[in-house]
Amino acid sequence: MPDPSPTDGRTAYTGHVDAGGPAALRTLSAITITKLSVGPMDNNAYLLVCRTTGDALLIDAAAESERILELLGVGPDRPRLRSIVTTHRHADHWEALPAVAGVTGANLYAGAEDASELPVPTDVALEQGMTVPLGDSTLEVIALRGHTPGSIALLYRDPTGNGHLFTGDSLFPGGPGRTTSPEDFAALIADLQERVFDILPDDTWVYPGHGDDTTLGTERPQLPEWRSRGW
Repeated sequence: MPDPSPTDGRTAYTGHVDAGGPAALRTLSAITITKLSVGPMDNNAYLLVCRTTGDALLIDAAAESERILELLGVGPDRPRLRSIVTTHRHADHWEALPAVAGVTGANLYAGAEDASELPVPTDVALEQGMTVPLGDSTLEVIALRGHTPGSIALLYRDPTGNGHLFTGDSLFPGGPGRTTSPEDFAALIADLQERVFDILPDDTWVYPGHGDDTTLGTERPQLPEWRSRGW
């Protein structure tokens, strides 16, 4: 079921947003999640806001900096963008990063193996098991090597509900992200198995870097097929 309709022009949350269309707002007990499709490749940008402190974190300043900044609103009570996390080095996930970082002064985070490929210096290079602050909450870093060497996912554990996993281009509905060699595929499928599917429950909600959301329970039965097809 979709979340109740917001009152700020954003749509009810179903996991689907249209390119160029309005953002969708999901309200959890401690944070809100806003999903927006930006750019010609239908990239997802996610704005997470702590409901207690008003501190915000952006996952992938992918494109259209003006639309991303509009998510913060106006006025003294608007969220304060403290952090921007880039899930991996591919340019379609950071084209708006210099502009959004320049306006907000947010701290910049990225996977350690990808940080040098970004257009602005990274403040914190992320490794497996680290955390990123979000007001009164934290996000756990899961390294998912293969799509790029430094690809990461972020896990938010809702204290009153299911987990929320932001996977960049490492996991989509229907399979892992693109890899360019058998070795990279083996690394990615191993990390997905050991660090995601072996640990997290089926009701974990998955927010990918492009397209619609899914859940681990929906994707889990397909793991043998993914292994056999090799991509």
